[in-house]
Amino acid sequence: MGETMILRVAHLYPEVMNIYGDRGNTIAIRHRCKARGVEVEVTGVGVGDPFDPDDFDLILIGGGQDREQQRIAEDLAAKADAIKGAADQGMPGLAVCGGFQLFGQRYIDHDGSVIPGAGIFDVETRHPGPRADRCIGDIVIITEFGEIAGFENHGGRTYLEPGQEALGTVVRGRGNNAEDGSEGAIYQNFFGTYLHGSLLPKNPRLADELILRALRRKYGQAVELPPLDDAVESAAHDSAVAAAERRSAPTVTRWNGFAGRLRRR
Repeated sequence: MGETMILRVAHLYPEVMNIYGDRGNTIAIRHRCKARGVEVEVTGVGVGDPFDPDDFDLILIGGGQDREQQRIAEDLAAKADAIKGAADQGMPGLAVCGGFQLFGQRYIDHDGSVIPGAGIFDVETRHPGPRADRCIGDIVIITEFGEIAGFENHGGRTYLEPGQEALGTVVRGRGNNAEDGSEGAIYQNFFGTYLHGSLLPKNPRLADELILRALRRKYGQAVELPPLDDAVESAAHDSAVAAAERRSAPTVTRWNGFAGRLRRR
């Protein structure tokens, strides 16, 4: 592969936003890079820590409960311009659940209070109230990167503004809002999703997509990733899909996004 490539990862708020094992996404990135001779430097960026996007090639943030989101909201607002600027310039990233919500335009709590978001995704999240059912369970979605499986557990409902692309279409589970069949969002090279699991260990194609986009942005479009033996990862993926088929009802999709484009091809 020529020169040794280095992938510099900013893991935002790793001690706070790490529910349902989201730290595993960082571990998967490190593992898949190491297997290909790519060095990985992971830097935890916490509350009060400086963030210079020029120091990184990839951004990861996991999920957290409402109290954790409140803990980081003010600090994230201070970093929002830098993060948004990096995303505008094509830096790849992955924001999961609470991170996805806070990387939207705003989160409106059940009492009407508003937490401003970083504005990466043109979405708004609203909490329907403490008596509303949570969107919880195994979930499968169809995306341009293939079938993705995971686990969702969120009270907030996220709604995409016109023109905002979803990450995928729900096959089983609830997705963004349990209404329109959309799941997650994409802005340039930045992905947002509600899927825990951890997500990337059991969805290696998505992990490789993040790695490839980051390396090509840094080293040029000629970069390719040699294939890996994904037998273990594929087995984990298939197990997650089987769990969703046992436990989650099929979704009647009204979202006319990616799945609609698939049908027209």
